[in-house]
Amino acid sequence: MADFDFASRIIDIPDYPEPGVVFKDITPLFADAEAMRRAVEAIAEPFQNAGITKVIGPEARGFMVGVPVALELGAGFVPARKPGKLPRETVSVSYELEYGTDTLEIHADALGAGDRVLIVDDLVATGGTAAATGKLVREMGAELVGYGCILELAFLNPRPLLEEDGSVRFVSLVQVQ
Repeated sequence: MADFDFASRIIDIPDYPEPGVVFKDITPLFADAEAMRRAVEAIAEPFQNAGITKVIGPEARGFMVGVPVALELGAGFVPARKPGKLPRETVSVSYELEYGTDTLEIHADALGAGDRVLIVDDLVATGGTAAATGKLVREMGAELVGYGCILELAFLNPRPLLEEDGSVRFVSLVQVQ
């Protein structure tokens, strides 16, 4: 899939949501059926033989990428949501953001000891959300196999945090240096 130009389907929006920030709009990639199909296949392909049983997608764009990747892998999908959004008993993880903290929750019965998990999102910046979700996976007794995303803000250096011990794989389709 490396021969497909995913980057051309991502539009830079300068000074959004505030001056000095360049927002990476991936909705044109989502709107292009061929690009979306190829993105799903490219994220799933390195994990095809890894025995993935569950794919977790953090709220909200992780849902849009995670569900089709789960289908491609023949795995279940688990949403990681903001507090108070899931109807049954949950487990949660809080983590640091650049300007504060955030929390994600998943249902307490969503993962177990036999699960092999892939965490998928649209974009990985510092890696904080993905790493926190990985921590939650491990705390629930499941095995974290890897991370996948469409866009990696490589200039923020998320890989050391996500590949901390070499036991997980991190796949991104577009890296912004």
